[in-house]
Amino acid sequence: MDPTLLRTPLFDWHVAQGARMVDFAGWAMPVQYTSIIHEHTVTRSAVAITDISHMGRLRFEGPGAAVFLAEMLTRRVADMELGQIRYSLMTNDQGGILEDVLVGYYHDSYGQPFYVVVVNAGNRQKIVDWINVHLPRERAEVPGREVIFTDLSRLWAMFAIQGPKSVEVMQPLVNIDLQWMRYYRGTRVQWLHPGAQRQGGIISRTGYTGEDGFELSVGAEIAPAIWQAILDQGKPFGIVPCGLGARDTLRMEAGMPLYGHELSEQINPFEAGLGFACHLVGYDFPGRDALLRIQKEPLRRVRIGLEMSGQRVPRQGYPILSSGQLVGEVTSGTFSPTLKKPIAIGSVAPAVSKPGTELQVDLRGRAEPARVIEFPFYQRDRRRV
Repeated sequence: MDPTLLRTPLFDWHVAQGARMVDFAGWAMPVQYTSIIHEHTVTRSAVAITDISHMGRLRFEGPGAAVFLAEMLTRRVADMELGQIRYSLMTNDQGGILEDVLVGYYHDSYGQPFYVVVVNAGNRQKIVDWINVHLPRERAEVPGREVIFTDLSRLWAMFAIQGPKSVEVMQPLVNIDLQWMRYYRGTRVQWLHPGAQRQGGIISRTGYTGEDGFELSVGAEIAPAIWQAILDQGKPFGIVPCGLGARDTLRMEAGMPLYGHELSEQINPFEAGLGFACHLVGYDFPGRDALLRIQKEPLRRVRIGLEMSGQRVPRQGYPILSSGQLVGEVTSGTFSPTLKKPIAIGSVAPAVSKPGTELQVDLRGRAEPARVIEFPFYQRDRRRV
């Protein structure tokens, strides 16, 4: 393992458990502990915990924080309720996607508001630089427009507890009633574990798996104690640690886009199916004028789901064909442990994007039949939440 790679507070634990460690966006991260299929299946049927401390967490506070974020994000911020979380984007001046983010609105222990923006590990430095460029230094001299920006990524750890048994596992460890927390809501929390009493964190009902569950942000110094407490509490429910391999198959089944695959600076939000995350009227942010123009133009491509007829797995970059003619390419592909068949996410011409359309994927010179289906490939019963 490259000693220059960044390490999460759980690195030693992962190594001790025999996890297969890989370089992921400059971090030494566990891709799997046992097998991807096993970790995936337990997440769907019971509960699993994943170390996602490599994700970027950016904090914004001060009287000008809401205004500044409204100038940076494609989605409204000022009307967010306390504890609300929104999916949003950052775009470049041409309307390409710089990053997709989650922004949460909270109050600290003194009742002062702050926002936390969660970004992908591979884009953290790019977004930090982008923010600093757009954070005018004279703003601090304008009353009511002060913004304090802090990159907390190395100071906090972050875990994802996902699966239908997540509430049962987490409830004894926190001082709030999790049963009634709505999806895409979060709050500051106090830990009831003896090793972390009187220390707080943030818990949100969010995830990247398509399952019920939570994401936690905790201080790096108490992260190992909290991690172990969750594992101990989850033993009766069959909890397992889950690596990034299963996290990827889970998000694909849920039809969720991944930066570098379905999202990039060469793809605009409408092509990615994320037009809902762009509020273009009454707001001004980098790329807004370009998106207003792009919105009126015919789409060049759209994001689709593909279900394969055979057993061969398509991979990123494989050509997608219609009657032998190139119409797009695969952006992500895997074998779905839940559906027990290969699936893919692709980008194709709008004319062949309708669900039910029969296409082919060129798997190294052999055209394999595939059918366009609606997202998501897998959907849990959300009535549980």
